[in-house]
Amino acid sequence: MSGFIWVAFGGALGAVCRYAISLIPVKTTFPILTLVTNLIGAVLIGFIVGIVSSKQDVSANSVLFWKTGVCGGFTTFSTFSLEAFTLFENKAYVSGGIYVALSILGCIAGVFIGKKLAMLFG
Repeated sequence: MSGFIWVAFGGALGAVCRYAISLIPVKTTFPILTLVTNLIGAVLIGFIVGIVSSKQDVSANSVLFWKTGVCGGFTTFSTFSLEAFTLFENKAYVSGGIYVALSILGCIAGVFIGKKLAMLFG
């Protein structure tokens, strides 16, 4: 049962951080804040996985808090999907394609960077 509590606390923290980023005043129709949120989340989850794989003494509750809770509450894949769909629906094909490509490739690169950072700090 404690695992659920750790995920809930982490999810709350991640959601609050995501909301805080959404309040940054940006004047563009391009969903840059969702992209930035997903890139940060990708680096964070890569870092967490890197730390866990390099250390034996990381508690399961810590992993649940950070990986499932914080990253799950913070990243915005459903919002990404809606925004990409909306760009395509509005015939903004170039922006939509750039957004999808940057999101996918950037987040994969973010996981890689996070794991490398974990090796430096782990």
